[in-house]
Amino acid sequence: MNIGIFTDTYFPQVSGVATSIKTLKNELERQENQVYIFTTTDPHVDKDTYERNIFRFSSIPFISFTDRRIAVRGLFQAYEIAKELNLDIVHTQTEFSMGMIGKFVAKNLNIPCVHTYHTMYEDYLHYVANGKLLKPVHVKEGTLAFCYHLAGVIAPSDRVLDKLTEYGVKCQMRIIPTGVDIGMYATATHVDIRKKYHLSEKTPMMLSISRLAYEKNISEMINLLPSILKQVPDGVLMIVGDGPAKEDLINQVDSLGVADHVIFTGEVNNDHVNAFYQAADVFVSTSNSESQGLTYIEAMAAGLPVVVTASDYTDGLLNNPSLGKTFKTADAFVETVARYLINPVDNNSPQAKKILDQKLKEISAETFAKRVVDFYHSVTVEQQLQGDPTATNIE
Repeated sequence: MNIGIFTDTYFPQVSGVATSIKTLKNELERQENQVYIFTTTDPHVDKDTYERNIFRFSSIPFISFTDRRIAVRGLFQAYEIAKELNLDIVHTQTEFSMGMIGKFVAKNLNIPCVHTYHTMYEDYLHYVANGKLLKPVHVKEGTLAFCYHLAGVIAPSDRVLDKLTEYGVKCQMRIIPTGVDIGMYATATHVDIRKKYHLSEKTPMMLSISRLAYEKNISEMINLLPSILKQVPDGVLMIVGDGPAKEDLINQVDSLGVADHVIFTGEVNNDHVNAFYQAADVFVSTSNSESQGLTYIEAMAAGLPVVVTASDYTDGLLNNPSLGKTFKTADAFVETVARYLINPVDNNSPQAKKILDQKLKEISAETFAKRVVDFYHSVTVEQQLQGDPTATNIE
């Protein structure tokens, strides 16, 4: 198939959405599809740089998220490019600028438009006028407006599907969690993270990888660290990432007197992330805002046990203690993390290896892409059977 992916965020920007799109693109191409990325310009990419099958459109920083971009032109240019490429389907990954352009292109080429709903926007309303301007009802109205006349919507988790159903989205929907490149994370790395950050091989190490944003609830993790240290006095929490909450989190660490037990690494290139997973004893997160949690499955692919907030998605993902556990209370988080630090998981045991191998098959990029392509075919057949009364021709 000839597939056009329309997104406001793409590499070199660092985000779960950018990683999800790159994973999908790479695996779709491995399965002999042609994939074209329609995205925004980026200050870190020279305008004269050649990027195979990537088309960038003029953009400006997005309000309240200045590290993200929004296209300011390119509607008809994108249509002409897509027409020349003979696209079979449009896959939008944003509800904003490039998403609207993608819908326009699909409508005027009379091809299906599938959308992945990545973000639970109700968790981010505080970024706009401190939550005083936009309310949940506005998110609902905006979502319904964007999803109108879509051929289908991909929800990364039950939580997202339930919210879209609650909003009243009527098109065909399917839960397809993002997969990971198992080979990228299962392979041992030659980079010695512990040596780089002056940690011994025996130091119990917790790992958090996340954008340092307030909705990620990292402050709760730091608040619970002293309780963990009572059971594991030499434990260390490594926090990988950057974002608007970083300064407040550093101040919080200092005020709690645990600065000797916390390492802030800053933002890390995605190609180097595996080294951090391989170095840790347990991956931890106290976030309540994840639509899926891509870092959770990256950690699992690296053989690292995961301790994260309980939800329908994470409870199903972590269905064996050798993979990790979910928690509902602060005490449960402290107890579970301490247990993994004191008694590390042995993934070399036959039983644990069998459980991990089965889970890796479920969360692989290969499985992810196959399920997405199956959905593409499903919505294409449905559109062909029903026809598309909304299609117009701009020529």
